[in-house]
Amino acid sequence: MENNKALEKKTLSYRWIVWGIMVLAYMVVFFHRLAAGVVRDELVEAFSLSAASFGSLASMYFYAYMVMQIPVGILADSLGARKTVSTGMLLAGTGSILFGFAPSSGFIFLGRFLVGIGVSTVFVSILKIQSQWFREREFGTMSGLTAFLGNLGGVLAQTPLAIMVVMFTWRTTFAAIGAFSIVLALLCYLLIRNTPGEMGFPAINEAQKLRESAQMEKPDLLGALKEVISKWQVWPAFVFFGFFSGAYLAFAGAWGVSYLTEVYGMEKGSASAIVSFAIYGAMAGSFFTGWISDRLGLRKLPLLILGCLFTLGWGILVFYNGGMPPEGILQPLFFFMGFTGSCFVLSWAIAKEINPPRYTGISISVVNTGGFLGTAIVTTLMGVIIDRASDLAPLVQFHRAFLLCFAGCIIGIFCAMLLPETRCRNIYTKAD
Repeated sequence: MENNKALEKKTLSYRWIVWGIMVLAYMVVFFHRLAAGVVRDELVEAFSLSAASFGSLASMYFYAYMVMQIPVGILADSLGARKTVSTGMLLAGTGSILFGFAPSSGFIFLGRFLVGIGVSTVFVSILKIQSQWFREREFGTMSGLTAFLGNLGGVLAQTPLAIMVVMFTWRTTFAAIGAFSIVLALLCYLLIRNTPGEMGFPAINEAQKLRESAQMEKPDLLGALKEVISKWQVWPAFVFFGFFSGAYLAFAGAWGVSYLTEVYGMEKGSASAIVSFAIYGAMAGSFFTGWISDRLGLRKLPLLILGCLFTLGWGILVFYNGGMPPEGILQPLFFFMGFTGSCFVLSWAIAKEINPPRYTGISISVVNTGGFLGTAIVTTLMGVIIDRASDLAPLVQFHRAFLLCFAGCIIGIFCAMLLPETRCRNIYTKAD
């Protein structure tokens, strides 16, 4: 008994090393996700990009990320999170270096696509790790904490990135991030273990115990995918995540800085500092959302309440003062939108809890595909809308583009109403 307690203590200790190195990788994910908007002017000047072309470039990351979600889920469930994320970070580092040294626009598209492919491995893998190294009732809190710390990478992609670009040029900055990613890939391979059992430690949650009891039976991955996508409850989460993630990331990662510089006449440094408040809000909101959900033992109710408030925030941005709210309220407004928009973290938990524990990677990856498909489409369409209104005032251009986000949020709320209430338990495991 004493030996078991000692092993359990080691499990509870080492899991923070495994999770911590993956969170570092996740910060790189967010850096690339939100970096394009800050270097828009430099890229437009270097490669003569139109608004639509820049929108497509920003979206290239999300298209690559989206295409890889289901394959990554299958890899995480079969090959394991350790090898999946190590290979992905190596590829992301290569893509970032290529982006930094790109001699033509074709190479920056290719570099950003490779980055998207590489970092797409991290999120599903980290949730897979959480499902193995943390208890069932800790999943919502840990997902929120993961998003909170991951968003620090997004913070680095705002004002700190703008400063680094001025000091070292955008090319050197992205090449350095690439080199860091390659070092991180090595650390992932050396330190990450897929399950406590690989370290000789005991399982600490019911889902993991069930998986270990059936470890000799290899899952039918194609059958698993069919089972996951055959559940109608997965699709409202797919669409909800798509529109909410799309609205937040298109603003914070691509068009927010341009909106403030062109509509309000701000300097880029000031604009990126204000957009950062959306990221600060997302950091706080991600942790709060996961924590309050686990505390209440509910998923759907907090998701719906916060989702309605996020939609309200977009309504203020779109309709108040003709789409140009007073400058003094922008920081609290963006923080509010980031905080409430983080409710989409609960769609991951719902996806996990309505599918068999052994299919955690695939179930989350299916829903995550919706998030990045939505983000890619919204970001691209916003660029098209702005281009088509190029003969009009910037305020009109962005007002029309932001209307798309507001409409998407309305659709997302209707989808959220269709989601099941899992009460923070996997429906395939018995209550404790």
